[in-house]
Amino acid sequence: MKRELTGVSRLYHAALRKHLKRGRTASLRLANGLGRRAMTIGLQTLDLARIHEQAVLKLVLPTCSPDTRDAIVRRAGTFFAEAITPIEKTHRIAQETSRRMVRLNNRLLRRSAELAASNRQLKHEIAQRKLAEESLRKSEQHYGELLDHSRHMQEQLRLLSRQLLSAQEEERKKISRELHDVIAQTLTTINVRLGALKKEAALNTRGLERSIARTQQLVEHSVNIVHRFARELRPTVLDDLGLIPALHTFMKSFKEQTGIHVSLSAFAELEQVNGDKRTVLYRVAQEALTNVARHAQASQADVKIQKRDGAVCMRIRDNGQGFPEKSVLRAKKGERLGLLGMKERLEMVGGDFSIISAPGKGTTVLAQIPMIDRKPGGGGRTYRVR
Repeated sequence: MKRELTGVSRLYHAALRKHLKRGRTASLRLANGLGRRAMTIGLQTLDLARIHEQAVLKLVLPTCSPDTRDAIVRRAGTFFAEAITPIEKTHRIAQETSRRMVRLNNRLLRRSAELAASNRQLKHEIAQRKLAEESLRKSEQHYGELLDHSRHMQEQLRLLSRQLLSAQEEERKKISRELHDVIAQTLTTINVRLGALKKEAALNTRGLERSIARTQQLVEHSVNIVHRFARELRPTVLDDLGLIPALHTFMKSFKEQTGIHVSLSAFAELEQVNGDKRTVLYRVAQEALTNVARHAQASQADVKIQKRDGAVCMRIRDNGQGFPEKSVLRAKKGERLGLLGMKERLEMVGGDFSIISAPGKGTTVLAQIPMIDRKPGGGGRTYRVR
């Protein structure tokens, strides 16, 4: 770099001397060329100014008059101004380029910030979309489960309706058969005996009292059958005396018919429950004990009714054979009528229903009804087996 600087300095001295000798006719092309060469080797304006100062000091002689000296300095200044033109032009271009670069960089920074903000917004939207898709997927799954549950419930309701109609028809057949085979025949027998009594009374009176007694027994038997039908259809004691006496009456008859001993414990406030709920509790107990007689092979059962957390809790437990896990759900449709019927009755009054059973450990039926009325169907549980 020093060598090149010395060369430029020597050329600058020679070119300035030649320029001063030519006077006004001198061309500035040499100055411009020197400036481009200085710029090429990396010299700045200050470097060229030092070279110019040294050259002027050598060219301006002490013997020169002040006017001559001023003229030389002015003409040398013109040469210097032309020499630094390429450097200054380059500086201006560089400065302009730098300013443009700064503006472009600022624009790029703003654009980068905007892109970063857009990217964050896009990521947020993607996250929101994923959340929405996940929520939609869960909703679809939930609604699918609800639809399956609804279909299952509809199937259960259809099954229950068909079985109820079938049971109703079967009950009608039973009543019709009993009326035809027992009541009708008994009444016919009574009519025949009354006719015979009429003839015997006309002929002789021997044996009349005994015939009348037999006829009274037939009438009493017919009345008892009619009363039994009435109790099975709707026990009047439930309406006249209450749930506890009705259960006592039913359990007494149940023991006489099946030989299964049944105990009952209940709280006194039970009779304050409204009539619909007492009827449901009676029917659930009736159906549960009927199932004990049919399937449990039990020798004993107990019915316990308690007040717990503002609800009536009835537990019916037997010492029978029980049944395997989930056998209720796998049972034939006709064998599930009693369970579905109990469940539906309890749900109509806002109650809960469950069953606990295991092979060799008996079966427990649990029914719970709120003391205070609540919206029907507001929480009936599906029966549970374990």
